[in-house]
Amino acid sequence: MLTSCGSKQANADQELQVEPAKRPISEYVSEDREYVMDRISDPWEGFNRRMYRFNYHFDKYLFLPIVKAYTTILPDFAEDGVSNFFNNVREIKSFYNSVLQLQGKSSVDTAARFGINTTIGILGVWDPATRMGIEKHPEDFGQTLGHYGVGNGPFVVWPIFGPSNLRDTTGLITDSIAMNKIIYNGILRNKSDNTKDQVKLYATIFNAIDTRHRTGFRYYGSGSPFEYELVKLLYNEKRHIDINKH
Repeated sequence: MLTSCGSKQANADQELQVEPAKRPISEYVSEDREYVMDRISDPWEGFNRRMYRFNYHFDKYLFLPIVKAYTTILPDFAEDGVSNFFNNVREIKSFYNSVLQLQGKSSVDTAARFGINTTIGILGVWDPATRMGIEKHPEDFGQTLGHYGVGNGPFVVWPIFGPSNLRDTTGLITDSIAMNKIIYNGILRNKSDNTKDQVKLYATIFNAIDTRHRTGFRYYGSGSPFEYELVKLLYNEKRHIDINKH
C-alpha cells in the first residue's frame, strides 16, 4: 500500500512539474531602468479605481442614455450648431491662456476666430473661421501651469469629470472661476440674476451633453484587464503633448 502511495505521489509530482521559463522576466524588465508608468504618481489609486467604476455606471445608466436621446431628437445640423457655439465660447479660455503663455500667433489666431465666428458665424453657431483657414489653438490653465514648469502632481479620477491630475484640476477650477467672471459678470452684467442663473443652468447641461456626445471614450470599452493603467498612461502622454506642442 505504501509502495502504491509512493508511486502515485511520484506520478503527481511529474504531472505538476513546471518547466522553466523560456525567457526570464529579466530580459524585459530591469531594476535599474525607469519605466513610464513609474513616473506617474498615483497615491490615491484605491479612490481612483472606485471613481472609475462609478463613472462607468453613471455613463451606462444615466449619461449615455441622455446623450442618445439628445442625438435622436436633434438633427445633425443642430448638434453641430451647439458644438460650434460652445467651441466658440471656449475660445475665450484659449485666448487668455495663450496670452499668459506669451504665445503670439496663438493669441492672434484665437482672437480672430472668436471675432469672426461671433459676428459672421452668429454667436459661434457656424464656424467660418475654420473655412478661412485660421488655425485653432485649444489652451487651458493646466497647460499654462505646465508651460511654466509645474509638474503633473498625483493622478486622480474625479466623478463624472474623469481622469485628471492635481495640476490640471487646479487649472480646471481656475478656468471655471475665470470664465464665470468673464461671462456672467462681464458679458451678461446687465442681465438680471434670474436670467444669469437660467443661462448658467442650461449652458452647463447642454455643454455637458455635447461634450460627452463628442467624446468617443467608453469606460471598460477596451476589454483589457489593464484599462485603468492604460488610461492613466494615455492621459499623461496626451497632456505632455498638449503642453509641449509649441
